[in-house]
Amino acid sequence: MPEGIAHPELERLDRLARAMDRAVRLPVIGVRVGWDSLLGLIPGIGDVLTLGPAAYIVLKGHQMGVPAHVTLRMLGNVGLDALIGSIPLVGDLFDIGWKANTRNVALLSKHVSPPVPDDVADAPPIIL
Repeated sequence: MPEGIAHPELERLDRLARAMDRAVRLPVIGVRVGWDSLLGLIPGIGDVLTLGPAAYIVLKGHQMGVPAHVTLRMLGNVGLDALIGSIPLVGDLFDIGWKANTRNVALLSKHVSPPVPDDVADAPPIIL
């Protein structure tokens, strides 16, 4: 999990990114791959299927109020992953290293503050 995750939605998005980018370790070379890399091996449809979870992470980030420049950077990560990922073999190797979903959750964790519990938000201010 990226450093500083405390927001419940970020924890859920990190689990999704982990499944998509680094779910299993390849035994001989020790590199972690996820469903993004595995589905990308299916010609044509594999890369399209992986856009759904990636777009969901970007959408949730937007809903959580990240600045526009962060949303654009997240879209750039997904776009680059989709563009290069569509190239046979080269794209499959790129997917293993790029891990756009993990990058996007790391961006979110830097720009989303943890939610304030209701009992703290409703407490009267302390006057010194």
